[in-house]
Amino acid sequence: MNTVRTAPATTTGRIPLFAFGMSLGFFLAITFVLCVAFDLVVPGQAMYRTWLGLIPWFDWLSWPDFIWGLGVSFLYGWYIALIFAPLYNWFAGRAAR
Repeated sequence: MNTVRTAPATTTGRIPLFAFGMSLGFFLAITFVLCVAFDLVVPGQAMYRTWLGLIPWFDWLSWPDFIWGLGVSFLYGWYIALIFAPLYNWFAGRAAR
């Protein structure tokens, strides 16, 4: 007796907000750390001018500025998640109807 299971035709994947926000927050925080490390290793190719424009009240580079940049990068990830996940979930739900 062979039974084949198939998924319903109208399943939509929903993005869980907390998991998405934490993932994006940590992704951007790790990316910030890697970029700062790169800037310190290869100062001729530094991106710190970019950080000055993206992170308010950021000045290159002290420990308080590093911690501030790390926190702001994490919050940017949450900002994206708070906008993107509900929009995706809403449009995916409408498309499934």
